[in-house]
Amino acid sequence: MVTSMTGFGRSRIKSADCAVVVEMKSVNHRFSEFQIRMPRQLIKIEDKIKKELATYIQRGRVELFVTIEGEGLTHRTLQADWQLIDEFVRLMGQIAEKYGFPGKPDLKDLLQRPDFITIEESEEENSALEKLVLETVVSAAERLHEMRQAEGQELKKDLLVLLSGLAQRLFDIKERAPIVIEAYSQRLERRMKEIAAGAFDQDRLATEVAVFADKSDIHEECIRLESHIQQFRQALDHEGPIGRKLDFMIQEMNREVNTIGSKANDSMISSAVVDLKTGLEKMREQVQNIE
Repeated sequence: MVTSMTGFGRSRIKSADCAVVVEMKSVNHRFSEFQIRMPRQLIKIEDKIKKELATYIQRGRVELFVTIEGEGLTHRTLQADWQLIDEFVRLMGQIAEKYGFPGKPDLKDLLQRPDFITIEESEEENSALEKLVLETVVSAAERLHEMRQAEGQELKKDLLVLLSGLAQRLFDIKERAPIVIEAYSQRLERRMKEIAAGAFDQDRLATEVAVFADKSDIHEECIRLESHIQQFRQALDHEGPIGRKLDFMIQEMNREVNTIGSKANDSMISSAVVDLKTGLEKMREQVQNIE
């Protein structure tokens, strides 16, 4: 099945304490590469995330972003500096006694001092959060995979159209090849008659035509190219990554087309060769995006 290497997936799963948002995008790459950006408190589950991604993505470069909404990563507590508070109360009592101020410091006086009561955040082990992150990663990966498969089917349709164009131009070449040899034989015969004033050596004519036919013989190249086209079409239905295989097959087809072009002594065949090269180049561009 044709799968594209480009796509996007997003998922958001909420728990009682927080929500996890995972976004990932993939682009074409020679190998499999994962770049994960998430809070450092979750770094210990990075390998688990990569293992989950590997079940959906065999080839391509993936950027993954994990965002935590809420208080899932830290635990917040209020801390009182009792030593400083005791010193404040003692000092305020002395001031009141010395100068005759009425009353003692009340709770309002203490709360207005930011140094007395502070909020401290501490990282805590949270297996539930880690499980939620992995669940969200899998959900986003599934959506990414679905998008890659949908785009892959569009690539397959386009490649099949291009393959049909190649097959048609190859058919034109095969039909034209015998005509080229016959036309050469007729031209050579007329030329020899002109030079020899009507009389010429039939054996020499046959030899020259045979040499020309041997040098311009493209039968084997056409057979191999036809086989490559058929194999390419069959490969589009194979399961798993096929991008590299398709790229290699296009290289092989290009080699056969170049040989046909070098042997061709006919403008129509040369024109068909140009069309074949153009089609193969379009196919190569499409194959670069296939997993």
